[in-house]
Amino acid sequence: MEDAMEGGMENASLELDDIQAGALFERPSPYVGTYLLLRIADRADGRELVRRLHRLAIPASGAGSADDTSITVAFTYRGLEALGVPQTSLDSFAPEFKQGMAARAEILGDTGESGPDHWEKPLGTAEVHVAVAVLSSDEATLQAVAERARDAHAELPGVDLIWRQDCYQLATGRTSFGFKDGIGQPAVEGSGRPPSNPRERPLRAGEIILGYPDETGELPPMPTPPELGRNGTYVVFRKLHTKVAAYRSYLRDRATTRAERDLLAAKMVGRWQSGAPLAVSPDADDPELGSDPRRNNDFLYADDPSGFKCPVGAHARRANPRDALDGEGSVDVRLHRMVRRGTSYGPMLPDGVTEDDGVDRGIIFVFAGAHLKRQFEFVKTQWLNDGIFIGAPLESDPLVGPHHDSTRFTIARRPIRRRLQDLPPFVITRGGEYCFAPGLSALRWLADLDT
Repeated sequence: MEDAMEGGMENASLELDDIQAGALFERPSPYVGTYLLLRIADRADGRELVRRLHRLAIPASGAGSADDTSITVAFTYRGLEALGVPQTSLDSFAPEFKQGMAARAEILGDTGESGPDHWEKPLGTAEVHVAVAVLSSDEATLQAVAERARDAHAELPGVDLIWRQDCYQLATGRTSFGFKDGIGQPAVEGSGRPPSNPRERPLRAGEIILGYPDETGELPPMPTPPELGRNGTYVVFRKLHTKVAAYRSYLRDRATTRAERDLLAAKMVGRWQSGAPLAVSPDADDPELGSDPRRNNDFLYADDPSGFKCPVGAHARRANPRDALDGEGSVDVRLHRMVRRGTSYGPMLPDGVTEDDGVDRGIIFVFAGAHLKRQFEFVKTQWLNDGIFIGAPLESDPLVGPHHDSTRFTIARRPIRRRLQDLPPFVITRGGEYCFAPGLSALRWLADLDT
């Protein structure tokens, strides 16, 4: 299929002036940010809100300017409905988007403590209509731009701010679990951004942005009319609470030294805390490798089929198996790649603390892509929640999987493998939404609706 695709498709020429920057480009590092959720009670005020937000949204062609500050605007299905988008257009959106994340919680494994009944309100309710992400490289600029975003709904009585979450990325890039995050991002053809993994060619533009051919050589289904769908992307937004103390306690109880704990943690994640991949440095952390963007994503898994370097069930390997699934009956991993943004919220638990302090902390997970079902939902259900594809049906992702009953994790080693038993849940879903981030011309189209 590769040769046919290479010969039959032209390189994408993305309309960067019409694509929201947040869908394609990396955030500044370090950064601070805030997420705002709004409810539209009055259609006319909602359209005026969109008109004002359109003036603030940053196009992909302007990424890296404007003091490294960006504003991204997205809508839920209920939000598009509240704006008066015609039913024929609403019907043309992906079924998963129309249903919403809460309705698909059981499919996604968001059950028990992670179920919608326990979600932080208003997440997962029909009240959430508009999502605005404001991100900046410094606190002062963030506050100034966030104030402009808040001013967009000022004096609009038919628009209410119903939720806010502040977030950040440390200079180290590490999350609450202590690991550097956001390393393995795919490049997108036509974006101008080079691959972080030189062994992986850029994804076809249609895998991320609607209106362009995807990896199958076809145009992905796009909302109608084209003025609404083209240059848009679906966005998954999830608030994930991390049980850091429970995670540290689990490691402490199964390792006698700090070095053993660090190795065990790296085996679960697939990388050392510095970001150095086990596939390249399996025996010891290499901070210099972890901090080098030219090398920390330059690896494959085919030479480690049994997982002696990086366990086949490690988090990073499950989320992106790379070439590990090649061969007879192989899975085209490229059909399940996505742009992923992980953002921390809440204070870090101090080093060495293994008792829960009761403070809410975790990760705001954001995904952008053209195919909700075969990208986010496939990876979540087939690779993170299940172990069938690696020959371990009783195992889920050791870090983020829904650990029910007697979940376990296998570490290949000689002469005898190690099997961790009874992993507790380390990540709890606090809520989430499926959204659609339109192109800039589509924002104008929404603002000018006269239904």
